[in-house]
Amino acid sequence: MILDTLALARQYASLSPRLAQAFAFLRGAGGDLAPGRHEINGEDVFALVVRGATKPLAGRQIEVHRNYIDVQYVHTGREIMYWVPLAALANPTMPYDPAQDAALYAFSPRAQPIRVSSGEYAIFFPEDGHIPSCEWDQPAEVYKIVVKVRV
Repeated sequence: MILDTLALARQYASLSPRLAQAFAFLRGAGGDLAPGRHEINGEDVFALVVRGATKPLAGRQIEVHRNYIDVQYVHTGREIMYWVPLAALANPTMPYDPAQDAALYAFSPRAQPIRVSSGEYAIFFPEDGHIPSCEWDQPAEVYKIVVKVRV
C-alpha cells in the first residue's frame, strides 16, 4: 500500500509503464469527468470516476483483487480507506470472482484507517485488502477517480 500526493507521483511511475499511464491520466483529469468508466489503455489501464457520499464503516467488507492494482485518487473531498494485508485475512464472505476481479472478507481488527484528502491517493496492490469510501467524522461528498492497473 502506498499513500502519497499526486504532486509526488513521478517517483512511483517508474515502477511500471502502466502506473505511469495512470498518473498521466490523473494529472490531466479535472473535476468535470463524468461518473463511469474512462478508457486509458484498454483493459490494461482504465479509470472509474465516482461522485458520492462516504459511508459508515459498519457492515462494510474488505475487498481484494488479483489482476488489478487500485490507484484511488481523491480529487475533491476526504475519506477514510481501511487497509489490511491479505495474509491477515481468512474465510472470504465472497470467494474470488474472476468476472469482478474481487473477493470479499469480513472486517478485520487489523485493518488500519488511512485518511485521504483532496490531491492524495492510495495504491492498493493485490496483497492489500481495502475498504474505500468510509466517512471521516461524518458523511461527506467525494469526487474520486479509481484507476485500475492490470498487474
